[in-house]
Amino acid sequence: MQLRSYAEINEKISKGQVVVVTAEEVLGLVEEHGVEETARRVDVVTTGTFGPMCSSGAFLNLGHPAPRMKMARVYLNGVNAYAGLAAVDVFLGATEIPAADPANQNFPGAFNYGGAHVIEDLVAGREVLLEATAYPTDCYPRQKLETWIKLDEINEAYLYNPRNCYQNYNVAVNLSDRTIYTYMGILKANLGNANYCSAGQLSPLLKDPYYRVTGIGTRLFLGGGTGYVAWYGTQHNPAAARGENGVPRMGAGTLALIGDLKQMKAKWLRGVSYLGYGVSLQVGVGVPIPVLDVETLRYAAVRDEEIFAQVVDYSEAYPQRIAGSLGEVSYAELKSGTIVIQGREVPTAPLSSYPKAKEIAEILKSWILRGEFTLTEPVSKLPSADSGIKLNPLKVQK
Repeated sequence: MQLRSYAEINEKISKGQVVVVTAEEVLGLVEEHGVEETARRVDVVTTGTFGPMCSSGAFLNLGHPAPRMKMARVYLNGVNAYAGLAAVDVFLGATEIPAADPANQNFPGAFNYGGAHVIEDLVAGREVLLEATAYPTDCYPRQKLETWIKLDEINEAYLYNPRNCYQNYNVAVNLSDRTIYTYMGILKANLGNANYCSAGQLSPLLKDPYYRVTGIGTRLFLGGGTGYVAWYGTQHNPAAARGENGVPRMGAGTLALIGDLKQMKAKWLRGVSYLGYGVSLQVGVGVPIPVLDVETLRYAAVRDEEIFAQVVDYSEAYPQRIAGSLGEVSYAELKSGTIVIQGREVPTAPLSSYPKAKEIAEILKSWILRGEFTLTEPVSKLPSADSGIKLNPLKVQK
């Protein structure tokens, strides 16, 4: 039975009557009052996550110099930006590194600077060196350009993440006898540590496991500003195995997100370097969950103890695409600091920040309470388990 609609929630926001709690706060309310009573009391639950999102980047319209130019090769602080769009439109990928970077030639490479750091520099208001070359045409005669740019001086700039907000993820370990360097961080030999990457009970899609209220058009907190779900994310896998509570027990759904880069803050868009692996972008995302009915609140009240992730060996099983798991553990176990794998106690560490995720959920809550942020009803649902969407391996012809 529906308790309220998007329109009714937005009307309450405009009148200052809305009741908003974070995904952490709702747990105490459910414990005290039960699911049904809490659903009647609460209008919106806010979520948050702050973790590395490699599948990120920014579209930039740099503006035309005089004379005009059809940019063919573009570098921003030495980092290549893809220019195969239009004359002065480029896409800067977060994981791109400078051509001069030695990468892993001297293993493990440091990867001190890349596209993600350029994005952070732009958002922080710092000047960035633009270098461009081109072949001449009658309408675009200029062949070379070197100048300094700032974010507020270029025409348009928007963050676009093809894949974000992963719905659950692996716990990475190393069964080999050597240290390995991965996108899940440094993994010590012989089960020396276990790294994970999710905010668990604060994470957006873990609180809406069947995408009942999160869909294309959903408005959200993105990088310190506002953004939207543009599409379902790449590698969206809604058919992943789930527990009885509906929560996926492995990587499942993803979101493609878009937002105005000029609204964002460097605090919530941070370039990060992974020794021996590369560059990524730490992105802050917060998604509001409108409590339309009791079932929505029931899913939003799932706890770390009820969310499980698979433990995967990144020394052989993951790189060789060998199926299987070393077991599964709850996020409560992961956050305790140690888990047990093959009879051994293994220390754990998060790549995502739970305190920052909590702060994002609080910020989004405050925006809604102040009437600065209203909810949008999705124009389309995200693909569900019966959509036929699945992950296909790349076929390699020998």
